[in-house]
Amino acid sequence: MDRSDDVTNLKAALLAWYAQQSRLLPWRAKPGKLPDPYAVLVSEAMLQQTQVATVVGYFQRFMKRWPTVDDLAATDEQDVLHLWQGLGYYRRARHLHRAAQVIVKEHGGQLPDDVASLLKLPGVGAYTAGAIASIGFGKAEPLVDGNVVRVLARWFALEGGIGDAAGKKRFWDAALRMVEIEVLTRRRFSPGDWNQAVMELGALVCTPRAPRCDDCPVATWCAAKRQGRVDELPTPRVRTRQIGVVHRVAALRRDGRWLVRQRGDGGLWAGLWELATEEREVSPRPSSRGLRAWVHDQTGLEAGPMKLAGMFDHMTTHRRIRFEIWVARVQGGRLRRGAGRWCTLDQAVDLAMSNPQRQALKLLAEKHRR
Repeated sequence: MDRSDDVTNLKAALLAWYAQQSRLLPWRAKPGKLPDPYAVLVSEAMLQQTQVATVVGYFQRFMKRWPTVDDLAATDEQDVLHLWQGLGYYRRARHLHRAAQVIVKEHGGQLPDDVASLLKLPGVGAYTAGAIASIGFGKAEPLVDGNVVRVLARWFALEGGIGDAAGKKRFWDAALRMVEIEVLTRRRFSPGDWNQAVMELGALVCTPRAPRCDDCPVATWCAAKRQGRVDELPTPRVRTRQIGVVHRVAALRRDGRWLVRQRGDGGLWAGLWELATEEREVSPRPSSRGLRAWVHDQTGLEAGPMKLAGMFDHMTTHRRIRFEIWVARVQGGRLRRGAGRWCTLDQAVDLAMSNPQRQALKLLAEKHRR
């Protein structure tokens, strides 16, 4: 697909398809119109590694609670984390909140419209900056995500992926060439429409498995289809092997209340509340050996005998975590300042917690509710 008329015809066909077949999503504007850039920022933060169907409800609740960037900047981070529960990858929520504060403090409450300034915001990378600039402001900026990589790889029969610098440059250059070309003489569409059309094609038609080539509006210009290589492209990524770890949850009970504590600012589930949890290497079978000593070291409390209440597995991008829920009554000691606080199970439910910690609470509620 080297000729300019081929590119023009492809763009016209894809944009016409997008105008008719694109999904109605609450953060989108009609083709040819620009949405609120703040809505683009929020939606893109939520959509990272999360399915669209899951995000819709969260986005609507988020925008109802904080309809402007000023509203978000003024709220407490724990409120944002609490609303985010269930979406996972909580660092996105923390970055989004901090980005709002930077926008208010340094940009007068208005999102910057250039990629260079957007990239300086917490949590905003090249993809999100391109999305905000093109979709929210109509700038001719490219963006590359998994859907875009797949579509471009098949259109142009591009080898490799974006796992290395050369591959990343190859796909970003291809995306830039397409978004820089004059869209349509009628000027009904913006660069943001084009970027969304490519992503929509990848999500609905040019899928990783069983792509619907017969329904593709631009199959005529697809090099992979002509070469019979649709199933080969893009080149599969080498997946990182997951690391197995154990999280031993010490569910400490005193007078019908349970000890919870807040995680630090770094690492997995930063800033969220949890039952006291120790991470250690995987063992062949569950064991509470050393857990009482760990509890005393962390909290100053003397725990009684530990009883295993249940276990479950939780998967993250790079980890397979076995959660062991060990229940014990507190028999002595004094809670060290800053080591946590006591609350009922009903009160704990209202705290911002990760999904596995909420699963642990549910298990405790089934066995020990008073």
